[in-house]
Amino acid sequence: MRRVVCPGSFDPVTNGHLDIIGRTSRLYDEVVVAVLINIEKRSLFTVDERIEMLQAVTKEYGNIRVEKFHGLLVDFCRQQSIPTIVKGLRAVSDFDYELQMAQLNYRMSGVETLFMSTNPEYSFLSSSRLKEIARYGGDVSGLVPDLVHDLLVERLRG
Repeated sequence: MRRVVCPGSFDPVTNGHLDIIGRTSRLYDEVVVAVLINIEKRSLFTVDERIEMLQAVTKEYGNIRVEKFHGLLVDFCRQQSIPTIVKGLRAVSDFDYELQMAQLNYRMSGVETLFMSTNPEYSFLSSSRLKEIARYGGDVSGLVPDLVHDLLVERLRG
C-alpha cells in the first residue's frame, strides 16, 4: 500500500489545503492528514475540532485518514510506517523554508518529501490571512468549504 502524509495545522482547513489533499488522494492508496498539536501556537479551533472538520470535508475521497500528532513529523512517519511527506507550495518563499525542512527530515530519517504546486486559484490563501479577513467581517466564502465557513463565522462573531 502506498501511503503518504499531508501535515499541517489546518486552523482552519482551506480550499487550498483540500486541493493538495484531493490531488494527493488520487496518487496514493492512503493519505494521512496529520494535524499538528502545537501548544505554543494560539489556535482558533481545537485540535479535535480541526480533525472533525477535516474528516467531514474529506469523507468523499474514501482514502483519507485524519490523525493528530505532536513532536517531530519524522517520528510520526516512522510510527505510522509512512515513507513520504507531501507539502503544498504557494510561492518561492514556501519553497525556501520547505526545502530546508525536507533536507533535515531526510537526513534524520530517510523520509522523502514531495512538493506539489498549489492551484493558482489558491496561491494567495493561508489560514492566518483567512482568519484575519473573517475577523474583520470580510467575505471568505469560496475560500473554505461551507461547513468550515459557517464554523469560522460563528467562532469569530460568537
